[in-house]
Amino acid sequence: MPIAFLAGILTFAQTEKDTLKSKEKAIEGVTVTVRKPTIESKVDRTVFNVANSSVLAGNTTWDVLRMTPLVSIDNNDAIKAEGETVTVYINDRKSVFTGKELKEYLKTIPADNLMKIEVITSPSSRYEATGSVINIVLKKRDDEGFKGSVTLNNRQNTKNSQYANLNVNYHKKNFTQTLIGSYGNNTNVQSNSSIQTIYADNSTTFRNAKTIGESKNPSLSSTSEFELNSKNTVGVILEYYQSNSLSTANADGLKNTDGNFTNSYIQSQNSNGLNRNLGTNVFYKWYDKEKNKILDVNLGSNYYGESTNDYFVKNMIEAATPTVVQNQEIGVLTDTENRNYYIKVDYTQPLGKSGGNFEVGGKMDFNNNVIPNSLYGNMLSGLSSHDVFHYEDNINSLYANYSKTFFKKLETRIGLRYEHIDYKIRQDVAETSRKDSYGKLLPNILLKYSFSDKYDLSLTYSKNIWRPWYAEFNPFMIPNSNGFYSRGNISLEPNPSDRLYMKLGILKKYFISARYMFTDQDYWTDYITEGNKTISQESNFAGKVHKYYVFANTNQTFFKNKFTVNLGLGWYYINNSDFNQKNGLSNANNYISYLSASTNLSYTNLFNKNINVSAWVEVSNQNNGNSTTNKPNIFHNISATKIFPKTQMEVSLQLMNIFQRPNYDATTYVQGGTFRNTSKWDWYGASISFVKRFGNQNVKENTKTDVEKNGGGGK
Repeated sequence: MPIAFLAGILTFAQTEKDTLKSKEKAIEGVTVTVRKPTIESKVDRTVFNVANSSVLAGNTTWDVLRMTPLVSIDNNDAIKAEGETVTVYINDRKSVFTGKELKEYLKTIPADNLMKIEVITSPSSRYEATGSVINIVLKKRDDEGFKGSVTLNNRQNTKNSQYANLNVNYHKKNFTQTLIGSYGNNTNVQSNSSIQTIYADNSTTFRNAKTIGESKNPSLSSTSEFELNSKNTVGVILEYYQSNSLSTANADGLKNTDGNFTNSYIQSQNSNGLNRNLGTNVFYKWYDKEKNKILDVNLGSNYYGESTNDYFVKNMIEAATPTVVQNQEIGVLTDTENRNYYIKVDYTQPLGKSGGNFEVGGKMDFNNNVIPNSLYGNMLSGLSSHDVFHYEDNINSLYANYSKTFFKKLETRIGLRYEHIDYKIRQDVAETSRKDSYGKLLPNILLKYSFSDKYDLSLTYSKNIWRPWYAEFNPFMIPNSNGFYSRGNISLEPNPSDRLYMKLGILKKYFISARYMFTDQDYWTDYITEGNKTISQESNFAGKVHKYYVFANTNQTFFKNKFTVNLGLGWYYINNSDFNQKNGLSNANNYISYLSASTNLSYTNLFNKNINVSAWVEVSNQNNGNSTTNKPNIFHNISATKIFPKTQMEVSLQLMNIFQRPNYDATTYVQGGTFRNTSKWDWYGASISFVKRFGNQNVKENTKTDVEKNGGGGK
């Protein structure tokens, strides 16, 4: 049925286009405005040209990223492309944030600043080798004078949230200054429940939790750029982000063994925290336009500090004779400080007269992360009351890429990247420590053959490695809002993988792609029972995993490019049989098969009244390692924007997931048991936005090459 539906859409799209062509030929004097399609499918990436879309008004970069084709975001705010973990870049500069920190930071960047989002499924050796890459490309305003915009947004989910932004740009001759300030006051509600089953004692534990959190998030970023002459440019990027957060959580649990009551609890949590991030990037660019040579030098540092205070009150009832009642109080103080320093050099030039291009570069990266933890209260048995976790590393990398086109039909790119890491981990009190180092050669090959202007076939191969995040190593155990405990694992190992990717392009509008990925070791979430404590941690999992993926996509425009339709349909197949056997996951699914689909619809200048409307729908699953989705999730978004050209004002109304509230429902398989986790997200409701622009709003088109030449771009 989905394939028939897709075929019908494709047929209708071609018929509609032919009809429009015939009408255009019959009418003289018609001016056709040509613009980039909303979705571009290229040999190594899919590009979402959001500057052409009506989804920008009133949204943040995080909101638009949710609606980007091939991208999905799970209940832990982890961003994935085609189901795989990604690394996020902004203007080709690697973000220092991940997970919830990245989410909060992207929520401070107004979508009005976006030019496009590139989902790079086959990145070259230029990028740090962690699988796919998402590159968020911002607009570059360099017209003379002063211009900018003010945005005010009010969003009603379970609770009410507000967001404001001021975006100012000044350009005069060789100098460009951009300043962005944002402030958000966000309140969200999260509901979670879980069922834990242990085979050995035939026990079942039911848990429920509800968290209400409020955060106040000011941020400020500045980009200063000065052209010394036609070839030399220097610049400075400064970024500051802060979050003040308060939250309350209530949880309850009930455990039965062989159908008989074992214990129960009621827990409340109060939490407050303050985190700050300061990032700097100083760059120098030399660009010889005549010889097409580029030298890019970046020096940067990033500081992240977070102080949190969590206080838990837990009343626990144990089945005994007589009944045992425990009133547990535990406080957790954490003060995190992370420092990052890097230097990166890239050089590109043509090679010979045959049309080849050579690129070489390297990076030195230093990280020093410290997490002091302290516990206080009356129930610290089995816990460390105080310790300091240290993580230090030095990552050095070198890469080279060579690309050339043969016979005007065969495009080639071959790359090689070498990465070497030295890292040290230790705890001051527990005296647990680890010191290790390793180097990896990571080849990358791309081939594309154009049979004609209408048909082309591409093939890419890459070897990748995903390293654990520093906090995932921290073995200090702390309580969670749902009654669990959590800790890291100092023994985690990196995850290497091999990827083979093929894409067929038809008529430059229809694309069919297939991917195969193989890995024989990874780390995933594990649940361990120690006494009455259920502990969540990351653990190493050995075993072969084979993943297969087929995706069909088309992008069509109708009614003189006013109506744009992008449709994608994917099929996944995962062979986990060896993985399950080696890890003793006896009841897990050995073979997982599921469909995913997404569509973006937009109409510009409806009824010629300067009204833009858009809609987005996505059906997604989240199957990761030892976790399997029980039912797919459906997301949708509808928005309408009214533009007032004379006053340069916009008003936007947005409806988020109004027909079905998003939820997450998955089962995690571990040795000797299962965990079924469900959660309801707060991403639903309605929002209204007001945008006031001033000054000259012309924007210079930014391609990826332009970003590398003009935009900073440290990685």
